[in-house]
Amino acid sequence: MRKITATTTAALLAGAGTAALATPAMADEHEATVSVLHAVPGLTVDVYVNGEETVPDFAPGTLTDPLMLPEGTYDVEVYADGDDPESAEPAISAEGLEVPGGANLTLAAHLAEDGTPMLSAFVNDTSTLDAGQSRLTVRHAAAAPAVDVRAGGSPVIEGLTNPNEEVLSLDAGTVSADVVLAGTEDVVIGPADLDLAEGTNTIVYAWGSAEEGTLDLAVQTIDGLHGDPGGVPSGQGGIATSTGVLTVLLMAGAAGAVLAGSRLVRREVA
Repeated sequence: MRKITATTTAALLAGAGTAALATPAMADEHEATVSVLHAVPGLTVDVYVNGEETVPDFAPGTLTDPLMLPEGTYDVEVYADGDDPESAEPAISAEGLEVPGGANLTLAAHLAEDGTPMLSAFVNDTSTLDAGQSRLTVRHAAAAPAVDVRAGGSPVIEGLTNPNEEVLSLDAGTVSADVVLAGTEDVVIGPADLDLAEGTNTIVYAWGSAEEGTLDLAVQTIDGLHGDPGGVPSGQGGIATSTGVLTVLLMAGAAGAVLAGSRLVRREVA
């Protein structure tokens, strides 16, 4: 488990009574690749999955390495660090979260636009890219109004709201990006240089609270997305099929969690 970037394997749920967990190298269509992002500022938490403590002392701004989960249904509860689940109420919870085999997901605990803690299950695009291409995914997970994302000072994403995302396909390279309040020149995050390597999906989360001055970025990188038919996304479990995405969407909604990216937009950037 480490801050910002996750590309290697970790036993996130080790000792959690989930013996069926495996490393990404053992991925198959009956497993899902799941990363967990803690994007609620000022609160260290313990994460429980199916009643077992799985991520203790989870600090804000931390993204776990990907892990493999057998397809199935999961209950997720997030408690303030050290709280006893027998007597305390969870800060955030989601019951019956259906995780389909073959999906690649990031489960994010973050703030809604009004500052209320919430869970979102983002589906990560691991489809192959053409030679020389890179994918940039931007997710709004902050207690903040709509924002624009600029590259080199020019807007490339406009009016992005929490908890949605936009996905861009563009030439590989380094991009200087910042985040401004939608329709303004008021920079709230950045600028920051993003290294968009060929064959990768760079996923950027804007998280924190504008009112409390805690806005920040977390970056997740999924590599190995080249068009080589024999290639496998490095450290990942495969491609989230449309069927799998739909399943997660329906079940997350039924469980009270949020399947983010409901206003998902894909664009090709020259």
